[in-house]
Amino acid sequence: MNYEKIGSANGIVIAVSKSDKHTFSKENCSNIKLLKGLGVEGDAHLGKTVKHRSRVANNPNQPNLRQVHLIHSELLDELKDSFNVTAGQMGENITTQGIDLLELPRDTVLYIGETAVIKVTGLRNPCAQIDQFKPGLMKAVLDQDKQGSLIRKAGIMSIVLESGEVYPGDQVRIQLPPLPYRPLERV
Repeated sequence: MNYEKIGSANGIVIAVSKSDKHTFSKENCSNIKLLKGLGVEGDAHLGKTVKHRSRVANNPNQPNLRQVHLIHSELLDELKDSFNVTAGQMGENITTQGIDLLELPRDTVLYIGETAVIKVTGLRNPCAQIDQFKPGLMKAVLDQDKQGSLIRKAGIMSIVLESGEVYPGDQVRIQLPPLPYRPLERV
């Protein structure tokens, strides 16, 4: 992995989305507001403790490591011939372009727009809802590497370090964490 290349890359926000209900897809917006330590203002997953229903049922006091969900638009491009999925439809809050999100190490910091800052916590683990949305989509967002290990392609999760407004067209700047880099795991 060439982390130096990743660390020097910049990306752009293609779309921003939120939903105040626990729906699979989120509605595109003109902008979203990230709130420090909480997530996306007006989104059902806003909060210091976990809001995903399956995780709440397991332990409602877990810290919310899934405050902001990001997907790279390159995945949507990969899926377009078979599934025609657009920004926000897979539940992400921020759709990016030009950053290989899945290759970022854990604890990478992303500076978005003027003031928003988030820290990458891990990979999204797609659930059965993805096939309810589009049958067969689960298989399309899972893969295997040469060693047979599962590759999750459905985006990354993060927490908000600094509040700020995020708009389509905003720059995304990457700050890699201190060495040694730790690969992303599902959160």
